[in-house]
Formats: sequence, structure tokens, C-alpha cells
Amino acid sequence: MKISKQINNTSGLQFFQLFRYAILLLIGILFTKTSLTTSEIGFYESLIFLASALSFFWISGLVQSLLVVYKEPEKGKKSPELFNAFLLMLFFSLLAFIVIRVFTGNICNYLNLSGETDLYKLFSWYILLISPSYLIEYIFLLKNKPKNIVLYGLISYSLQLLLVVLPVLFGYALINSIYGLVVIAILRFLWLIRLLIKYSVIKVSFSYIKNHISLGYPLIFSSLLSGSGEYIDGLIISNYFDSATFAIFRFGAKEFPLFLILANAFSNSMIPEFSKDLEIGIILGKIKRNSLKLIYYFFPISIILIITSHYFYPIVFNKDFSESADIFNVYVLLIITRFIFPQTIIIGHKNTKIMMISSLIEIIVNVSVSLLLIKPFGIVGVAFGTLAAYSVEKIILVFYANFKLKIKPGQYIPIFQYILLSFILIVVFIGVLFFV
Repeated sequence: MKISKQINNTSGLQFFQLFRYAILLLIGILFTKTSLTTSEIGFYESLIFLASALSFFWISGLVQSLLVVYKEPEKGKKSPELFNAFLLMLFFSLLAFIVIRVFTGNICNYLNLSGETDLYKLFSWYILLISPSYLIEYIFLLKNKPKNIVLYGLISYSLQLLLVVLPVLFGYALINSIYGLVVIAILRFLWLIRLLIKYSVIKVSFSYIKNHISLGYPLIFSSLLSGSGEYIDGLIISNYFDSATFAIFRFGAKEFPLFLILANAFSNSMIPEFSKDLEIGIILGKIKRNSLKLIYYFFPISIILIITSHYFYPIVFNKDFSESADIFNVYVLLIITRFIFPQTIIIGHKNTKIMMISSLIEIIVNVSVSLLLIKPFGIVGVAFGTLAAYSVEKIILVFYANFKLKIKPGQYIPIFQYILLSFILIVVFIGVLFFV
């Protein structure tokens, strides 16, 4: 069987997210092999961080709400939904552009970019143009074109690798790499415009925008609250410990990216299923079967990571970061919360406000448990706070789906396998924590 025949919306989106992550990681690695100084690489990383910090929450919220509200028009017809989703994305992108231009001095000082305002101002155009382009892969998803998702990912991110890395490999200044980012942003923006002309009516619909915002704003706030967790942890560590301990925590407090990427891609790929004329049992069965595959694949990998982390951390970094392995192992346990998907069902049913409420509770639990455990367990206690917060949030969503939507956990969670492998994972974690 040809590989192309095995590509579906879920696998296509998962490949896209993994390939994107791999290219961004590769760019960072290749930069370290060039003539760029550590400071210049730091400037680049600070700019990428700025772009993410200003956009991750509203992109996530607007994309997820689009997956809910979008209705496939009758064959041969177009609807204005995609165009109006684009207008919303462009509006928020313009706000981000205005913020970074108005507060140029403040942001440059905070990110230690005071001597690189030309880089900063050029990069602002990248932020303006790139954010709406995150719609592209989801337009292909909604149009059931998974091969296009893969092809778009291969072309656009391979091109990004070349446009960003080649200038510095040939000895040119870092600003030429930023020009490369702006060029790829322009190309993606033009690609998006082409798709909108092909698949959407170019017409403003205030009723659609209102509906999109009403569903999207709880998801935007939910993403913002959830994303602030790592910054809160950093503030707690900074308040109680010195900079060396902070570095040890930061190097360990990294969730294994493969788990997070595949889980989020699967969740987003399943949301549009709820807008189709399918029986709920069919959709829940599909979620259950695919989550079982993820559990079978990645829980064993998690066990191996926990067992070996104390050996590979000193090798990958150095012996001063051996304690980071304990933090990393706690973050590996987050897989227990990642591969069950009540949030997919809740968003699919357009009950988005509970997502915002659960994220607020998550932050409260994170701070409370971290402060409670930081004295007896040190920096590992803060990691436990993160684990407790994510666990409580997921429990709230499972209960909500059960009692409000009347969807029992066993309908979409492979309960026996999930509990058994979670138990084994926790036992291995405890064994490594106390005996290694």
C-alpha cells in the first residue's frame, strides 16, 4: 500500500506539526555551527520568543473555534466563513504589530535587544504577516485534503530552512536571515490569499464574526492562562532560589515535545468531526481507538525516558544539571494527562466557557501546590505543582463531559489500558525518584 493512501487528516496534521518543530530545532542547531556569536543567536531566539508570546494564545483560540463553527457548504458553493476567520486573525495580528511598534523601547530593553532595533522593526513585519498564515493547514484540514497539509509543510518549512540558514552559512549578517523570515511570511500570506479566493466568498459577515468570537474568547483566555504556567513557575523558583538553581529547573522543566505535538494535532483534527452528520458514538469510538494507539506507542517510551534520564542529562548537558533529570521525569508524567481528550469533545460541542474556567482553576492549583511543596521537595515540588494543575484540569473536563454532556469516560477513553499503563509509569517514576 502506498504511504500516500495511509495519510488522513490526523496523520497529516501530526506530520506537519512534527516537521515544523524539527525544522525550527534544526535552524537553531545550524546557527550554532555558523560564525554567529552567542549574542546574535540569542537575539534571534528572543525575537522568535516574542512572536510566540504575542500570538500563541489567540491563534490557538481562533483556530479551535473555527474548527467548531465551520460548516462545509454544498458542493460547488462557497461560504464566507474562512474569509471572516482570516479577518479575525489579521485583526489580532495587526494588534500585535501595533503593540511591538508602540512599545519598541520597553520590549527591546526587556529582551536585551536595545542595540538591535533594526532587526526588531524588520521582524515586526514577520509577526504581522505570519500569524494569519496559521490558517493554511487548517483550511486543508477542513477541506479534507491531508496530502496538501503534508505537501505544504514540506515546501514551506524546507524553504524557511534555506532562507534563514543559508545567508549566515555564507557569512552574511543575521539581518539577512530575518529578511528570509519576512520573505517566507510573505509567501505563506500569498498562499493563504490564494486559498481564500479558491474556497471562500470574499464577504464580511458580522454575524459569523460575532459567533466566532463568542466561541473563541474562552479558548483564547484558556490558552493564555495555560501558557502562563511556565512563567509562574519561573517566578516562584526565582523568588526562592538563586540563578543556578533556576537554570537547573529550566533545563528539566521541558515536556517531551513529541507527546505534546501529536496529542494537540490529534485533538484539533478531531474537532471538525462534531460538525459533520455523524453519530456521536462513531466519533467517540474513533477518539478511543486513536488514543489507545497513542497510549500503546508512547507510554513505553515514557518509561524508558524516566529510567534513562539520570544517565543522558549529564551527557547532553553536563554533570551540574544532573538534578534537572528529576524535574524532567515529573514532566514526563504529564503524558498521563495528554492522551485523554475530554477537551476535544467539549470544544466539539461548543461548550467553550468551561475551558476558560478549568484553566483558571489550573493556575490556582499550580501556584498553591507549588508553594505547598517547595519547602519539603525543593524545585521538584514546583514540578509536582505543574503535574497537579494539569491533572485537576483534565479531571474537571472529564467530569463535565460526564455530567453535563452525558458522555461517559469509557466511551472515549480506553480505561483499562490507560489505568494499567499509568500505574506502571508512576511505579517506575517512584522507583527512580527514591532509588536512583
